[in-house]
Amino acid sequence: METSTKQPHDTISDGFLQPEKIVKQFSLPQGLYVADFGCGAGYFTIPVAKAVGKDGKVYAIDIQKTLLDTIRVKANLEHISNIETVWGDLESPNGSKLKDAQVDFVMVANILFQSQKKPEVLKEAARVLKPGGWLSVIEWDQSEFTAGPPVEMRVDPDTTKKFAASAGLEFKHEFIVGSHHYGMFFQKSLTV
Repeated sequence: METSTKQPHDTISDGFLQPEKIVKQFSLPQGLYVADFGCGAGYFTIPVAKAVGKDGKVYAIDIQKTLLDTIRVKANLEHISNIETVWGDLESPNGSKLKDAQVDFVMVANILFQSQKKPEVLKEAARVLKPGGWLSVIEWDQSEFTAGPPVEMRVDPDTTKKFAASAGLEFKHEFIVGSHHYGMFFQKSLTV
């Protein structure tokens, strides 16, 4: 997970998220096991599945079954066979339905602002991460922008850091995601 500093006109557009470019920054090795929390229709799931290759696996987890159906269709059309869709409630204990320490990397992209139980989502991420595993969080920033959720629903970076720390995850660094979002990496301790 490389450290990046935000530069004007960087490889990430000044507009909305570009998942392929963001995932490329992650430098995910082949064979990695990843959980995409709140995967939606697979915005990040598909690029992550391509990055980790046939020896890796992506658990695409969402509470909306129709979105999981969409991912299965997309994966089939692109001949991607390393995605497992999981219907789960990430706000509940063991809601991802994954085992303890099952994955190397967890993505939490644009779901904290929707959650009534933000700390629980990050605790679930910490539970399923292997010791030394990484968490990426992407959320809307606090800027007044007409698209996206109302500013009062957005989770500021300091609050995200606080919730992650309470889940036992250490902040490592920020990464570039675009002009209306922030991205942060956290790591689970090797000694858990």
